[in-house]
Amino acid sequence: MKRQILVVDDELSILKLLNFILSKDYDLVIKQNGADAISWLEDGNDPDLIISDLEMPFIDGGSFIRNLKISGFYCDTPVILLSGADNLETIVEQMPYRADCFFKKPFNPAELKLSISAALNQYDLANN
Repeated sequence: MKRQILVVDDELSILKLLNFILSKDYDLVIKQNGADAISWLEDGNDPDLIISDLEMPFIDGGSFIRNLKISGFYCDTPVILLSGADNLETIVEQMPYRADCFFKKPFNPAELKLSISAALNQYDLANN
């Protein structure tokens, strides 16, 4: 059974790229903004990992991650942050709730896949 990844991004090109590079190995759930992702999670869904854009309409990635981490249900779910922001490292350093790792767009697909695998392995070790 494939591990499930929630992908939250408003850029169609990024969604298509992530689908292309990840769908063979993972079951992807695609949401185009943080509000839709939160609604999906509130329906009782529990992904193994979340990939989120930082800059999105309705609920930005920082607020989305904050909501996840304070929820109690998803505080341990690994989160990978994607962004095209020029000052991404500074933004991530100032976030009160951390992502497990982050990538500046455009990103290297092979590096992203390695980070996903490492985050899932780390989560498994911590929870077994």
